Amino acid sequence: MPPHSGTRRFDFRPLALFALVLALLAFAAAVAATPRTAYDIDYHVAFLPAEGLAELSLRHTPGDGRVLSLAVRFDPARYSQIRAEGGQLRREGDRWLWQPDPRQPSSLHWRYRIDQQRRGGGYDARITRDWVIVRGDDLFPPVSARTTAGADSRARLRFTLPPGWTNVDTPFRLDRHREAFVVVNPERRFDRPVGWMIAGQVGTRREFVEGMEVSVAGPKEDSVRRNDKLAFINLVAPEMVKAFGALPSKLLIVSADDPMWRGGLSGPRSLFIHADRPLISENGSSTLVHELVHMVTRVRGAQGDDWIAEGTAEFYSITLLNRAGLLSDARRDRAFSWMDNHGRGVRTLIGARSWGPQTARAVVLFRELDREIRQRTDNRRSLDDVMRRLIEIREVSREDLAAVVEDLTGRPSAVLQSPLIR
Repeated sequence: MPPHSGTRRFDFRPLALFALVLALLAFAAAVAATPRTAYDIDYHVAFLPAEGLAELSLRHTPGDGRVLSLAVRFDPARYSQIRAEGGQLRREGDRWLWQPDPRQPSSLHWRYRIDQQRRGGGYDARITRDWVIVRGDDLFPPVSARTTAGADSRARLRFTLPPGWTNVDTPFRLDRHREAFVVVNPERRFDRPVGWMIAGQVGTRREFVEGMEVSVAGPKEDSVRRNDKLAFINLVAPEMVKAFGALPSKLLIVSADDPMWRGGLSGPRSLFIHADRPLISENGSSTLVHELVHMVTRVRGAQGDDWIAEGTAEFYSITLLNRAGLLSDARRDRAFSWMDNHGRGVRTLIGARSWGPQTARAVVLFRELDREIRQRTDNRRSLDDVMRRLIEIREVSREDLAAVVEDLTGRPSAVLQSPLIR
C-alpha cells in the first residue's frame, strides 16, 4: 500500500555522505597536524677484494625523530658477522631485530659476499682486484622500520675504496660537498640505497639529458662504448618524456664484458647492460631501450601478468626507436612482423615469468591495442595514455589494464578479450 498522505520518507543518504566528508577532513587535518621530524641514517660501504666481500654499516643518529626498531632478514649464505654497536640486537627466527640507542648514535654492522652467478651462467654481481659491480638492494637488504610518528630519514651513502680504486658511482647524486651520495626515495620515509653501483678502476662519461644526469660507467679495460650509449640516450630520452612523463633525476648505466651476464637488468634509476649487447638488435628491438622503459615506468605485472611489463617494454623498445628516427617505418614494421612470427605458437600469456616467444606475442597484442585505442578516439589517445595511468598503479593486473583502456575509450577493449589472457 502507498504510504499515508500525511507521512514523509526521510532520505538519510545526504547526511551519511556529509558525515563521511567531515570524517575524512578531520583525518586529513590530523595527518597534516602531525609534526614532521627527522633522524639521520649514514650508510657506509668498504670493499674487500681479496676476500670477495663488502663490509657494511648503518649508523642511526636520533634527532627530533628516531627509529624505534629495524627488522632485517640476513640470508646466512651471503651475510655474516652481524653485530651492533649500541642499542639492542637479537635474532628472532630468520630475522634480526635491532633497537637503536634512543639518545645517541648507534650502528648495525655486517658483511656481504658479492660474487653471484645467474642461472644459465654469467655474473650479475662481481668483485675483482680492480673493480666491483653490485646492487645496493643486496648490500643493504630490505628492512621493516618502526619510527616515531611522522619521522623521516635524512640518508647519506659513503664509500671507503681499496688502494688504487679511483672512482665510485651510484643512482644517487652527490651532496654539495661531493663527499657522500644523498639517498632519496620519495615513496618511503626510511630511505635505503638501492639500484646498481660500480667502483674501482672505472671509466665514466656523464651528461645531462632532458634534465636527467646520465652516467655510463664500466671497467677501464673493458670494451664499454660509453659515448655511443650517451648519444643513443640523447635521441631516445625526449621521446620517453613524451610517452611517459618526467624522467628520474639521475640514471646510472653500468656495463662490462664477460664473465658478466650477457643481457640487461634494470633497477631503480639504474641498469646493467653487457658491453657486447648491440644498441639495436638485428630483429629491430633494443635491450638498452627495453631496460630504460622498465627503469622509467617501474611497471611490473601482478601475479601471472608479467607479460604486461615485459610486453610493453619490448613494444616501446621498437616504437621509441622509430619515433626518435633511429628506425624507419619499414624497419619498425619488419620488427613487429618478427615478433608476430616469433610468438606465433604461444597459446597463453599468463605465467609467473614472461619468456621470449611469450613476450613477442605480448608485443603484437599491445600493437593491436594501440591501434584500437587510436581508432576509437580519433587519434586523441594511444597506448602512451594507458602507460601513464599504469605508472600510477605500478603493480598491474590484466583487470587493471582492461579498466584503464575502457575508461580512456568509453567501452571495453575487443583486443583484451583475447583468449591469450583469459
